[in-house]
Amino acid sequence: MSQIRERKADHINVCMNERIAPGHCYWDDVRLVHNALPEIGMDDIDTGCWLFGKKLEFPLIVTAITGGFPGATKINANIAEACAELGIGMGVGSERAGVTGTCPESYEVIKEFDVPLVIGNVGAPQLVPQKSGDMFSSEMVGRAKDLIDADIMAVHLNFLQEVVQPEGDTNGAGVRDAIRSLAREYPIMVKETGAGISRDVAERIKGIGIQGIDIAGMGGTSFAAVELYRAMNAGDEIRTNMGETFFDWGIPAPASVLEAKGCGLPIIASGGILDGTHIAAAISLGAACGGVANTVLREATESADAVKKKLTVLKEELRAAMLLTGSKDLKALAGTRHVILGETRQWIDAL
Repeated sequence: MSQIRERKADHINVCMNERIAPGHCYWDDVRLVHNALPEIGMDDIDTGCWLFGKKLEFPLIVTAITGGFPGATKINANIAEACAELGIGMGVGSERAGVTGTCPESYEVIKEFDVPLVIGNVGAPQLVPQKSGDMFSSEMVGRAKDLIDADIMAVHLNFLQEVVQPEGDTNGAGVRDAIRSLAREYPIMVKETGAGISRDVAERIKGIGIQGIDIAGMGGTSFAAVELYRAMNAGDEIRTNMGETFFDWGIPAPASVLEAKGCGLPIIASGGILDGTHIAAAISLGAACGGVANTVLREATESADAVKKKLTVLKEELRAAMLLTGSKDLKALAGTRHVILGETRQWIDAL
């Protein structure tokens, strides 16, 4: 268990201090068409939305960041307090550590706050047999849900991270059936962790009982990069080289939204969202809401007020983008015109 705790702390340290994202911000390639005659006022704008049966005051989730080591308690408490005050959703990092007895309080702390939508987190690789022997039973998923009173459990598909991680679990056989089985017992969504969801994958998972998808595309935190730095520090040349090779592997987040939205399930658009215009772009492309993680990490290590201020900036930028496109609500924003330029356009055309 100490190995898991150290790995969780390593991930936060790397994300705080190293370059972990590709050099290009793909959301900047999505431009909303300006409306010079919006015929609405800022006070007319409604940013509210419903997701998984829960009302959010604006379309944003602070997605999975951390848990499982002492420093995570403060981070999760600060995020939870801010999300509760602003009326938005929150996820936690992989709960394997908490369920197996490593710093469960770092997850449980969020139950002290009235967060409107709480998303739990278990790893897809741990749902099937691995060489390490690790497996997450259905009963353990239930314990993970209860640990934070989760409204829905996210099963994360992090095979990019696992192939670079020295201690990674790399057997993906049987994951779809395992998710299908879980979805018969619990409310389940599926999330990537930085490499995106393709149209083919979205089609393959839409009919197995899940309730939504977080596409978590390329452009934000690359967990291949995170594991690169861990391997480098450990003197593991093979994994260091693999981390460098796969640093920018994946589907750009905006392209992934377009790939996945045809499945008919609610889409959370995460992966490199840095400001409110990116959230607006995601809604315009067909997402139900945006998701951020590393965007608020530094603030989360400071205070709940710092997180709240950062998230409030994102909300006000979103409202401004809605005014400047004449969108009085998110339904109108979803129908607003946009153009897609640059590398993201190249990706979409090639796909």
